Amino acid sequence: MVVIRLSRGGAKKRPFYNIVATDRQNRRDGRFIERIGYYNPIAAKSEVGLKIAMDRIEHWTSHGAQLSPAVERLIKAAAASAPAAA
Repeated sequence: MVVIRLSRGGAKKRPFYNIVATDRQNRRDGRFIERIGYYNPIAAKSEVGLKIAMDRIEHWTSHGAQLSPAVERLIKAAAASAPAAA
């Protein structure tokens, strides 16, 4: 089963997360199918802290992928902060 979850990177005390589509049985930071975006929880104000390819999220969920609770929370935050389409 495919799951969309966070994969940790970065240095000690400086986390950086990739949002990836991977098989549920793979390790957290192991092999993945596709990188969908990233999340930087300690991004400066001038840096982009969250970037998600929503079209790829829709693609994977339409093919049966499950979202982790953390990724669900980040998608809701991205949708709330995105400007409304006219």
